[in-house]
Amino acid sequence: MTDDSEDNTVECDTHGKRTGTVVCGHLVRPTDSVLGFVENSSDPDDLQAWCSACEKMFVREQEMTPAFRAFNDMCIVCDGCYAQLKRLH
Repeated sequence: MTDDSEDNTVECDTHGKRTGTVVCGHLVRPTDSVLGFVENSSDPDDLQAWCSACEKMFVREQEMTPAFRAFNDMCIVCDGCYAQLKRLH
């Protein structure tokens, strides 16, 4: 997947050229477990989410500290993949 930051689109191997979104790395790794899906923005044009473990870490750290960012391992995915991850988790 490539990122085109100027217009917030990404080229997804599955969905083609779509709007880019942000999720934690845990959500995109293969797993047999449901990880939880915590959305972090109420703006429908700014889709962001992380798993329950990231939410606990964020609450513990009280902000996006370097330790949180390392744990979160942010990934950019298209809005189609975001919707699939939301349904899965």
